[in-house]
Amino acid sequence: MATIRITQEARGRVPGDGVDLAFGYWPGAGTPVLAIHGITANFMNFIGIAQKLSGRSPVLALDLRGRGDSDKPPGPYGFAQHARDVAAAIRTMQLGPSLIVGHSMGAFVAAALAAESPELVKAVVLIDGGYVLPSSVSAPANGELNAALAERINQLTTQYPSRAAYREFWKAKPNFPPDEWNSWIEAFLDYEVGDCVAGEVGPVQPKALQSGVLADLMEGAKRDEILDRLRSIRVPVTMLRAETGFTREQKPLYPDALVDGIRECVPQVQDRKLNGTTHYTIVLGQTGASTIADVIADMNQRRS
Repeated sequence: MATIRITQEARGRVPGDGVDLAFGYWPGAGTPVLAIHGITANFMNFIGIAQKLSGRSPVLALDLRGRGDSDKPPGPYGFAQHARDVAAAIRTMQLGPSLIVGHSMGAFVAAALAAESPELVKAVVLIDGGYVLPSSVSAPANGELNAALAERINQLTTQYPSRAAYREFWKAKPNFPPDEWNSWIEAFLDYEVGDCVAGEVGPVQPKALQSGVLADLMEGAKRDEILDRLRSIRVPVTMLRAETGFTREQKPLYPDALVDGIRECVPQVQDRKLNGTTHYTIVLGQTGASTIADVIADMNQRRS
C-alpha cells in the first residue's frame, strides 16, 4: 500500500466508523499527534497548538461525529463510539502509533482509544478532562460546569445575524478575556458556525448536533467505565490542568485535590497545572497553546 504524504496544511474528510469525519492537518516531522476536541467544539480548537508546534510534529485534528463539518447521524454517540471513529481515521491516514491529545470531553475519548486500541497509542495528553468529577470533592466546580453546559447546549439552536455577530457574542463573555483574544479564537468561532449565505452577512448557527451533544453528556455519568479505561492505560500519560474554570473567576474543574485520585488510576501520570489559563484558554490562549506545544514536542523527542 502506498504511503500517504501531506506536505502542507490541509483540510479534508476521512472515513470513521461508518461516518465521514472532517479534519485539519498540519504537517511536521516525528511522531504524529492526533487531537480530539471537547463536547461542542471542533478541530480548530487545536489551531494554536498546531501552529506553535511549527512542524515539530504532524497534527491531525478531527471533527468528531455530530460536530463541525463531520457527518451528523442520529446515533450512536458516546466515548467508545468516538474512539472507534478516531481509530478508523488513524488507520486510514496510516499514522501508526500516535500521541493522542484530548481536551475536555476529548480527553475521555483519548482514554477510551488507549483502552480499546492500544496499538495505535504511543502516549496520551489529557487536557483539563478525562477524569470523573466527584461532587464530594468539587461541588462548586460541578455546579459551574452544569450551568455552563446547560447554557452552551441551549445556544446550539440559537441563530446569530452573522459570523461577526457570533464573534461579538463571545467577545462580550468572560470565557475569552480581552487580553487573551486572538486570531485563533476568531478562526475557531468562525468555523464553529460555518459560512453565511453571503460572506459576513446572513444568519448562522453552531454546527454541533444538539442531540449528539446530549447523548455524549450522559456518558459522563458512567463513572466505573471511565475509571476502568484509565486504569487500563499502559503508555505514558501527561495531565495538563487549567488554573481556573470556564472563566478566571471560577474554581478549576480539576483542582489539586483530584490529583491523588487520578494518580491512583494512572500511576505513571505526569501532572501539571498551567497557571494563568482557563478551560478555554488552555488550548486557545498564547500561554496555554505554547506550553502544550512544548510538552508535546518534549514527549515526542523523548520517545523518538
